Amino acid sequence: MTKVVILAGGLGTRLGEETGLRPKPMVNVGGKPILWHIMKIYSQHGVNDFIICLGYKGYVIKEYFANYFLHNADVTIDIERNELKVHQNWAEPWKITLVETGAETMTGGRLKAVRNYLDDEPFCFTYGDGVADIDVTAQLKFHAEHKKKATITAVAPPGRFGALEFDGDLVRRFHEKPAGDGGLINGGFFVLDPSVIDLVDQPSTIWEKEPLEKLAQAGELAAFRHDGFWQPMDTLRDKQHLEQLWEQGAPWKSW
Repeated sequence: MTKVVILAGGLGTRLGEETGLRPKPMVNVGGKPILWHIMKIYSQHGVNDFIICLGYKGYVIKEYFANYFLHNADVTIDIERNELKVHQNWAEPWKITLVETGAETMTGGRLKAVRNYLDDEPFCFTYGDGVADIDVTAQLKFHAEHKKKATITAVAPPGRFGALEFDGDLVRRFHEKPAGDGGLINGGFFVLDPSVIDLVDQPSTIWEKEPLEKLAQAGELAAFRHDGFWQPMDTLRDKQHLEQLWEQGAPWKSW
């Protein structure tokens, strides 16, 4: 019965015109919002209760899920009789709570704003702009076994730029930068005890600063190492890369 809190209120300014009319998590990959992909990742592991933190253009996310069948199924609309018939009877087994957490609220503040929608059990927490082939089942087991207040997913950052090798003024070799230099970074996909929300002081608190730093200093932050696929969507280049991967089979897709 684990719940998932997803941050979906950011501006996504580095995605240019893509986020002019919609929040970043609603930018499409393979014809579906990246938020949908993230939810499918969790759903494949039996986690289907979602709390989505809204901010910038949150009404777009509300409209999408309120009219989910209109976006994803064939329908017949009889205007004279004011009737709508959905031709597919399938549906995602999702319960979705959409919470307005403020346009300018920071990541920690958004988490604190949804505390009343959480139980007293550990819950998942992630960003609304990154996908991975993470084994959520294994991560939840890991969190239960180490008995710390928080689990962070440690990933190797993907390469972003082509690397040049020189011989004087001549380029002798060009190759894509390898995925990271051995260092690991925060990949999102947290598992948290509700008590960690007490570390968030106010709406302007950034989750990745004081709260995580205090958890680390107290020895309450464990790292779940994920060596598989992980990719954020920070820029238009990232979006195009994810689109290409989707066409090739999507390494994060397990459904």
